[in-house]
Amino acid sequence: MAYIITEPCIGTKDKSCVDVCPVDCIHGNDDDTQLFIDPEVCIDCGACVSACPVEAIYADSDVPEKWKNFIAINAEWYKK
Repeated sequence: MAYIITEPCIGTKDKSCVDVCPVDCIHGNDDDTQLFIDPEVCIDCGACVSACPVEAIYADSDVPEKWKNFIAINAEWYKK
């Protein structure tokens, strides 16, 4: 299981989640509208979930239906 950053992050990119991640798996470029979690590096600790001020981070199995497309968006970012 990995965590997915969803729509509420768009335009926010608060980075509180980055600060608490023990394995440095949350990334994003300056020109990206949101942050992304590397599913290969994420250790499923969940520290990022409570740190997110806009409640944008979910376990991949718990992503709300309306944001399921962010699972693919997140995976695609790491294929670049």
